[in-house]
Amino acid sequence: MKNLVNTLALSLALLSAAVPAAAQTTQRLTANKASEYGLVYTLPVTRLEVTVAAEKTETAPGEFYQYAVKYLNSKPILAPETTWRITEAVIRPVAAADPEEQYLVSFKGGAGTYMTLTDEGFPLSVNDDAYDPGMPSAALPKAVKAQPTILETPEASQAVTPEMIQSRSASKRAELAAQKIYELRTNRSEIISGQAESMPADGEAMKLALSRIDRQEEALTAMFNGTRKTSVEVRTYTVDIPADPSDAGRTVLARLSVSEGLVADDDLSGAPVYLTIIPGLQGKLPVNEKGETKTFPKGGVAYRIPGTATAQLTYDGSAIAEAEFDVAQYGVVFGLDPALFTSKKAPSYLHFNPLTGGVRELGTVSE
Repeated sequence: MKNLVNTLALSLALLSAAVPAAAQTTQRLTANKASEYGLVYTLPVTRLEVTVAAEKTETAPGEFYQYAVKYLNSKPILAPETTWRITEAVIRPVAAADPEEQYLVSFKGGAGTYMTLTDEGFPLSVNDDAYDPGMPSAALPKAVKAQPTILETPEASQAVTPEMIQSRSASKRAELAAQKIYELRTNRSEIISGQAESMPADGEAMKLALSRIDRQEEALTAMFNGTRKTSVEVRTYTVDIPADPSDAGRTVLARLSVSEGLVADDDLSGAPVYLTIIPGLQGKLPVNEKGETKTFPKGGVAYRIPGTATAQLTYDGSAIAEAEFDVAQYGVVFGLDPALFTSKKAPSYLHFNPLTGGVRELGTVSE
């Protein structure tokens, strides 16, 4: 019965607050005299959480970029630039309360029938507080901070020679930097071959000396070729799925600006990131042996028979992520006879899918 009596709802709210939860995210409600043997719960609707990771790349030319070809025969970065690209996305369904689907179910007195609910009031089980829905959680992308470039580390200042500091000519400083690079390469070769005048005392000292040479060479080379650093920004968007499948389709989730990253869906500085919801099967009411639609049992324990949908995330004509999932609102609501759960000889238990309110398992409680 889709009905929520105010006085009973208040008493049940007080009751649920007084009963310790079986876990952090669950509560147990017992159909007893205090609750007038009635329990209230809410069936969920399905929403989507779309998590998008965008990588930011910042490039900067080195001080001696004009001399990179001459001294190192390399192709340097010629101008500062910031670019963004989407690297990863995850689509996952989540549950939200449906205020239109609140139910009061009454059980036979003295049976001790109980339900476990999530903190949001979604049903988890009847007569089984050990039930763990075990909902799989997709690994979400993580934000990554940009690390300092080699030119922002102490090795960069250590690599600069006094002659480079004293020279006022960029051309001369570039020449001295190139000479230092080749000197470092020679030193590395001599240490590795055992021909250095001052060989490191042991293996650890050799590793330290070679590491110092590598870092100094990297810093000097960056003065010619430039630097590049990356970071990752992660944003999560919550999307309502239309109750009417005919209203589903393609929408702009966000936009990606190559210079500003993820921006609002109405910010035309960025190219659109599209989310397309494609309805699949629609939930249908069960039928009897004659093919006739069954009627909702009096005072039944309401549950969903969900439908399905597929969601696709695309950017610049390419698919980024796709997921197929059950959708509560694309289904129908039916019910189970409450007498199933109050039998003295063989009471039943019921496991719900907390994301849709659908039935996962119906069985008999074992002693």
